[in-house]
Amino acid sequence: MGEFLDAALSFPAVIFGAALVVVVGFWLLVLVGAADQNSFDSDVSTGSGADSGSVGFGGVPVTVSVSLLVLVAWFGSLSGTVLLHQVGAAGATRAVLAVAVLLGSLLLAWGAVRLLAHLFRRYFPAEPPPSRKDFVGRVCTIRTGSVTAVFGQAEVAAADGSTAVVQVRQAPRGPHLAAPHAEEILVRGSTGLLYAYDEEGEFFWVSPYDAALDPGPKEKPGGLLGLPEAGDG
Repeated sequence: MGEFLDAALSFPAVIFGAALVVVVGFWLLVLVGAADQNSFDSDVSTGSGADSGSVGFGGVPVTVSVSLLVLVAWFGSLSGTVLLHQVGAAGATRAVLAVAVLLGSLLLAWGAVRLLAHLFRRYFPAEPPPSRKDFVGRVCTIRTGSVTAVFGQAEVAAADGSTAVVQVRQAPRGPHLAAPHAEEILVRGSTGLLYAYDEEGEFFWVSPYDAALDPGPKEKPGGLLGLPEAGDG
């Protein structure tokens, strides 16, 4: 036990030991809800113009990659310091070997965390962030009294089941076209189809939706989906 403490408080292990204390303190704050584990991601990407991906840690939160880096570097430096004590080097030779342990621990930690980040990206690929364009092609319910080329709102459900109220517009009919039928007029409670998104205006183009035109599987009379009807005999 005394040899372990002696090595932990010696150079270079003491440097990474102090950093490890900071890392443990941070995760304790995260555990009690006083800090956010992703709090440094936006600061690194917007403040310095780079993120963990620039050193091979892309796909892993900065706090996680740095914590692993410190942990592995501390373990490597501690092991190297124990070996230095067993060798019994002193003076300039020990100083050179200690610096070599310091650099070797950093290289070991960088390689190990980079490998772990690669495996993480391979087995847990990052999902694209949600976008309003994900609503294109979905059916919505009109929530305003009417929908025109300049006004309208509708409620649409996302893939995860959550709902959102979005701005919708209905393309105006040309002057040479006949008056729209009643089913073509979108009013409160009508069902519409979001078929395009206008990024500049931040609204969706909507058209009346007829469930009879849905190309999905239909239930055949007298039988289940896709099964022929039972014969008479």
